[in-house]
Amino acid sequence: MRLKFIFLLPFFFFICSSFIPPTYKLAKLKYSGGGDWYANRTALPNLISFCNQSLSTNFDAEDAVVEVGSQELFNYPFVYLTGHGNVVFSEVEASNLRKYLTGGGFLHIDDNYGLDKFIRREMKKVFPELSFIELPANHPLYNQHYKFPKGLPKIHEHDGKRPQGFALIWKGRLVCFYTYECDLGNGWEDYGTYPSDTQEKRTEALKMGANLIQYVLTQ
Repeated sequence: MRLKFIFLLPFFFFICSSFIPPTYKLAKLKYSGGGDWYANRTALPNLISFCNQSLSTNFDAEDAVVEVGSQELFNYPFVYLTGHGNVVFSEVEASNLRKYLTGGGFLHIDDNYGLDKFIRREMKKVFPELSFIELPANHPLYNQHYKFPKGLPKIHEHDGKRPQGFALIWKGRLVCFYTYECDLGNGWEDYGTYPSDTQEKRTEALKMGANLIQYVLTQ
């Protein structure tokens, strides 16, 4: 019995030492105003799983929820904001979000449809001196692990408009990426959530999401 225990020790040590605690946790941003901040429930967990497999990242498998004005915001390198309706930031929340973004954080805003007029207004509270600029197709964001020579892909159809990727750039660093008429988050959700979306489109969305994550962590 004693010899058997000694034989198993190296195997037990290997199992224990091979566990590496997650490096980061990604979060969904909870905001006021009545918009459905909780939309795309399966999007981030699926993107996390895809990145851990394709990019060898070490994200926690579960995403978190964090409020705009919370100090917990600073615990996350990447936060995701989505929804269809109204978004409202108080002065305190706008100030907190600015500190987060200028201090090294990153915000991805994904218009789930109908978000545009609200989020542009609210982000002006955060960065009154900045305006969203459209990133060209040759921007490094579209040329990370996966290549998108035409720029942001069209994932989910709304009004027949072309997809656009807008950025807020503060002191040379991209601090916010806003995806419009694209709906990446829909593509990240569980396959079959939207019957009209194909597996090919879902994979395309996940690859674009992986590019975004890679860019954020290395810019």
